[in-house]
This record gives sequence, structure tokens and C-alpha cells, in this order.
Amino acid sequence: MVTFIKFATIVYAALLLQVAVLPAYFVDPFQPDLLVLLIVYLGLREGGWHGGVLAFLLGLVEDCFSGIYFGLSAFTFLSIYMAMRKVSDRLYTDNLYLMVLVTFLATLVNGLLQLLLLLLFSAGGTVYASILAALIPQALVNALVASVSFVLPRAGMGEETK
Repeated sequence: MVTFIKFATIVYAALLLQVAVLPAYFVDPFQPDLLVLLIVYLGLREGGWHGGVLAFLLGLVEDCFSGIYFGLSAFTFLSIYMAMRKVSDRLYTDNLYLMVLVTFLATLVNGLLQLLLLLLFSAGGTVYASILAALIPQALVNALVASVSFVLPRAGMGEETK
């Protein structure tokens, strides 16, 4: 129960930062997508069916606030989570560099999957250029935020658990 409350607090804080605080200070391609960081963490370090449900629900929550197509982020987040679960058994997931690299790649895959789904199911033509132009800066910013956010819990552990 404590783990659920802790994770719910982290999700709420990330959502509040992503929707209300960060848009006031950063322009669009340089805003980190904090929910992708949570999906990467869920995929590499947490497991089970509840992680997939959380990934899908986080995608639905992002779709509620993004205002584009409902279910687009939910499908891409679930796809990224499933790919991370397949890869996590073969990798040393406590490595900080791996988390940063996987966050960069997950952001790229998220953008490309959304672009592919929009090409298949949408008739509008102006969304594609904005996704492609923001893809690399978004991935770099997410990797930078991942390098900071995955180090902070380790810094709080102290010397006895290192």
C-alpha cells in the first residue's frame, strides 16, 4: 500500500509539473515528457500485469490533457512498456547510463509510433511536421531529465546501501 501511495504521489507530481508548471517556463520542444520517464521506469524496474495497466492508464491521462486523439498515447505507452519488459530481462537495469539511453530511445519510439498512427488514422497534415521537428530536442531533454531524476533516489540512499 505504501508503494502504491508513493507511486501515485510521483505520478501526480509529474503530471502537475508537465501540465501546469513546465509550460510556463519552457517552449514546446524543450519540455520534458515526464510520463515517458515513468513508463521507462515501470518497464525496466517494475513488472507484472499491473505495470501494463498503469502504462495504459498513464497514456489515457496524457491523452486527456494533450487534446489530440484519445488513445494515441495510451497505445504508444503500452507498446513502449511491453518492449521494455521484453528487454529488461536481458539487461542490467540498475545502470544509470542504460536508463538515460533507454529514455532517449523510448522518446524517439513514442514520437515515431504516434507519427505512424497519425499517418494511418488521421486526415490532418499539419501534425506531422510538428512531431518530426520536435522529436530530437524532446528526446535530448528527456535524456537530460532522466540523468538527473534517476540519480536523485540513489543520492538519498546513503553510504550503507551503495
